[in-house]
Amino acid sequence: MKRKISTAILLMVMLVNTTAPAFASSHREAPLIANDPLADNTDVYAFRSPDDPNYVTIIANYVPGQLPQGGPNYYQFGENIRYEIHIDNNIATKGDDIIYRFTFNKTNEDPSTFFNIRLGKQNLKTTYKLERSMDGGMSFQTVVEKGKVPPPNIGARSNLSSVGLGASDYTQEVVNALATATTGEKVFCGPADDPFFVDLGGIFDLGDAPRTNGMPPTDGLRCLNVSTIALKIDISTLQKDKKPVSQATSILDPNFVIGVWANASRQKISILREDGKGTTNSGPWVQVSRLGMPLTNEAVIPIGYKDYWNSLSPYEDLSKLSTFGKFFYNPELALYMDDTYFGGAVPALKPLRIQRNSLGGFGFGNNQNGLFGLKGNAALNGTALAESAFGGLLLPAANSPRSVDLWPIFHTGVPNLAPYQLATGKAGNPLAKGKPFISNFLPNGGDMLRLNMAVPPTPRTSSEFSSLGLIQAAVLGLTDPAYNSNTSIQYIPNMDGFPNGRRLEDDVTRIELQAVGGVVLAAIGLWYDDYIPGSSPSPVTPNLVKVLTYTTGVEANDVALKQFFPYVQEPFAGTYICPCNTPNNARSNNTIRSTVNMGGLTMSAPEVFAKVSPNPFIGNGTITYRVDNTSRVSISLVNAEGQQVKMLVDKNVKPGTYTEKWDGHGLTKGIYFIKVTKDGEVKQTIKVVKG
Repeated sequence: MKRKISTAILLMVMLVNTTAPAFASSHREAPLIANDPLADNTDVYAFRSPDDPNYVTIIANYVPGQLPQGGPNYYQFGENIRYEIHIDNNIATKGDDIIYRFTFNKTNEDPSTFFNIRLGKQNLKTTYKLERSMDGGMSFQTVVEKGKVPPPNIGARSNLSSVGLGASDYTQEVVNALATATTGEKVFCGPADDPFFVDLGGIFDLGDAPRTNGMPPTDGLRCLNVSTIALKIDISTLQKDKKPVSQATSILDPNFVIGVWANASRQKISILREDGKGTTNSGPWVQVSRLGMPLTNEAVIPIGYKDYWNSLSPYEDLSKLSTFGKFFYNPELALYMDDTYFGGAVPALKPLRIQRNSLGGFGFGNNQNGLFGLKGNAALNGTALAESAFGGLLLPAANSPRSVDLWPIFHTGVPNLAPYQLATGKAGNPLAKGKPFISNFLPNGGDMLRLNMAVPPTPRTSSEFSSLGLIQAAVLGLTDPAYNSNTSIQYIPNMDGFPNGRRLEDDVTRIELQAVGGVVLAAIGLWYDDYIPGSSPSPVTPNLVKVLTYTTGVEANDVALKQFFPYVQEPFAGTYICPCNTPNNARSNNTIRSTVNMGGLTMSAPEVFAKVSPNPFIGNGTITYRVDNTSRVSISLVNAEGQQVKMLVDKNVKPGTYTEKWDGHGLTKGIYFIKVTKDGEVKQTIKVVKG
């Protein structure tokens, strides 16, 4: 029976054992669910397992903003809640094909103490039951009975000493909690470091990211924990015909696409007991939270619709176009990336400017027509926008400019058809066939993560790995000779990254802001307005570079992720002292910086290190840089082909701030890059233009 979720909203009840965080989190995405953290989805991830590529890992996190020192009632999954992970794998059906359902049970082992752990006993000791449905919810089979949830990481005395649990170390508690379902899935349920990273303070201060107030960017989820459900599933279990990935016809085989979303449900009636023993629950199960694509309900859906959106399933999204479609066709965020509207009021987003006159005739600012003017035109024949294909879905009406890019990214996935191929090989015509780089089309539902399981995983330890995900793959496919010399399907590093699924390392905030800023349109050949066709062989214009190098200032998790299942890091201990005032300070230095490769150069997101002026320049230029310790600093000017033009600085310097002048009079007009190296390591690459 395909799942139909009631639109009724549950009357939220704060449970006795819930300690709600006293600060804001982007995870608290709707007014009602913000008051029910035990049932609150925070994030969903779906990626091909990098160390075991015959498997896909799906992670659903709940219970946001957990303070590690949150005693005496430490955070746990809630009882009387259904936590579910849903998979859609068949374009021919509407509704779930596979459902994993988790329910939790708590046992008070020692009611005589106020401590959570004492003398080998836990309060409350938590176990779970995992049920699996392979027929869309008509029937369920129990595949894990009494699975173990690790205790909270309270501290060494509680977890490791003889007066506590006496464990050898907390890692062993996690290992002991790993389970194998009777149907073969690997399972983990328990507390973990929250792997999401974002400057909450800046983002929700009217889009001030990176911050313009002089304060350093700060990961608002640093040193906070979350409740994690993780599944490692054989691809043959998830594929609609039960085929292993070895039978995929290509790395973009559309038959290997799945949609993934998660939710939480409570029974409709919940009554507080007079004896203080919790609640009595009855009635049908009602969805109170759901999540697929990150930041949809937080940053796209207006506050007046958030609770309603949370009550729906993705399969109801397409029938609610008149309600929700407008928020994607003309997104609010786009108003702050457009000087025609309110762009000037949000200076942090200045690098993100939407195409209003791409190729001299196509505008994607709010209430412009995008590609709608071509609807019904023979030029669309053979493309995804033709009426005989998906034109009715992707070109629904006038004044809906982002129906062609943001809507499919969030709500249908993207087919391997023109125009959704890289501009490589298109000879200036965005409607022509180009270089394939994505195929995750699954149009029978709405907001879900869509993952093509046939795409090979990019090794996390590879120098080519980037937290920019599919954006980085697009850049390589456009600019790197290893990939841009043909239009055949070819593995490009990070094709397995967001929005083709979502890896734990993906900087989804940055990617989604870049997408709202029109970077996907540019990738398929609808270049930014400062590109003049025929004026240059390269569409890498200043506007495009600004979008690609835009950063919110927080680009990695506060702690290194594990390289094996469940991949999330262990939870912070209650006795850990969080370095709250240091941005991106991690327990380990093994974090991955996001980079953009342009013509052989690696452009890292800038530190507070060097600045160049003026830019663009005509003659002389100035570069100012700061070092905190005695270092060898080398600064060189490189052309667009990656060749060094001149060395600007090459010397040992003591701590301090330095200003150097350089002569650019003899340079020809065009694009150059200033590469800044400290002690042999490239710290920054700055794009400059000779006018």
